[in-house]
Amino acid sequence: MGKVVFLYRSLAYRNAAADMLRKARKLPRGAERSAARRYAKALGDLARTEAWLEGRIAREPRSAQPIKTAASG
Repeated sequence: MGKVVFLYRSLAYRNAAADMLRKARKLPRGAERSAARRYAKALGDLARTEAWLEGRIAREPRSAQPIKTAASG
């Protein structure tokens, strides 16, 4: 039962984020559009964070890139 509840909650967050992005695209550039985009990003982040906390996925954030080091010698 817990997996079903998790699935519905995760899908609800993702759908809300997609709806908010659609709304933001329709708005003219400005503060309201930026706020809608930030809200959509926060909902998406919440869905990923919750999934991680539930132990469903384990991935690194998109912005994390491996650090390259120069060989000394």
